[in-house]
Amino acid sequence: MSAARPSSLRPLSLLWLGGVGLRLTILAVPPVLAVIISDLALSGTEVGILNAIPVSLFALIAVPGSLLIARVGAVNALVVGLLIAAAGSALRGFAIDAMTLFAATALMAAGVAVMQPALPPLVRQWAPRRIGFATAVYTNGLLCGEIFPVVLAAVIVPLLGGGWRASLELWSVASAAIALIVLVARPSGEGLSARHRRWMPDWRDPLLWKVGLVASANNQLYFCTNAFLPGLLLQNGHTELIGPALSALNLGQLPGSILVMVVAGRLERRRWPLILCGVFGLLGAVGVATTTNLWGIVGASALVGFTCAVGLTLVLTLPALLVAPDDVPRKSAGMFTIGYGIAMLISIVSGMVWDITGNAAFAFVPIGLAVVPMVVLPLAIDFRTQRF
Repeated sequence: MSAARPSSLRPLSLLWLGGVGLRLTILAVPPVLAVIISDLALSGTEVGILNAIPVSLFALIAVPGSLLIARVGAVNALVVGLLIAAAGSALRGFAIDAMTLFAATALMAAGVAVMQPALPPLVRQWAPRRIGFATAVYTNGLLCGEIFPVVLAAVIVPLLGGGWRASLELWSVASAAIALIVLVARPSGEGLSARHRRWMPDWRDPLLWKVGLVASANNQLYFCTNAFLPGLLLQNGHTELIGPALSALNLGQLPGSILVMVVAGRLERRRWPLILCGVFGLLGAVGVATTTNLWGIVGASALVGFTCAVGLTLVLTLPALLVAPDDVPRKSAGMFTIGYGIAMLISIVSGMVWDITGNAAFAFVPIGLAVVPMVVLPLAIDFRTQRF
């Protein structure tokens, strides 16, 4: 199929836009989280639950998302997920208390969860000879989807009257627009024909659990840092550092993403890049929890963002690199289920530790411990062999 040529710009552009849609509505919350906490009187545990809802839905809906791909194709599943995420994000703007905020967030996260297992098989279909590069392209879009709401908040929120509700509505419109673009511009013939027979992950497969645990380390480090960093600085009386720290955390991902795109071929099927990501991610988490001056918190946050970006891209390439094409959606779904399921538990545990100790810095203790699998498990994965 001509649309699958590695040189084709359209599939790569759509992969990038799909990546943007994966995070655009989720990362609209951290820049206005301090206002939401005050407006809805959220506790530390409720902040942890709010952060845990997306990652828990990513885990719970990943396998049904794989089934949807098997029934309607990866592109159609991507469009459906974008529209559901847009609807959920819009409804969050009407939340009146913690429970209604949780419910709308769950709907939004369900849409994103459907999208996630759709992108690795699209990489395999559209760029079979450049899997590492194509994965880096959509991961770069994902990172831009994380960065745009954070960096643009300083301009957009004041223009919208300073309220968090209008800001969430705006990013829902952007998600719906991406869905329309993907639907209209998808390569000719791409749709119901691109189906996969297998959809249920093989939960007895040791490789699935190794990859899933490595993914969980990277996922929880990024999401939990975004969730607990504003509360930590708020508790320490350094609200002026929330914007710079979150910007550094998310902007710090761009150099990592660009680096992987440039040297993607050299990093494929290597264990040492994942191990280094785990080591530097742990150092960054310690820095975030223990530093309160501007340059210290910005540097530590940027280190976390950089290592998470590199680690995420490397993890997302693994299903397409290590298993047969027909197994990519279900392997990806299983990886997301394990990776985000554990990240959800870490988020809740971290919030409980914050409430028990009364100190938000202690929320980073479970976060740091959960990074360890990223340092250890790559040693037990055979990166050289692809299953058929």
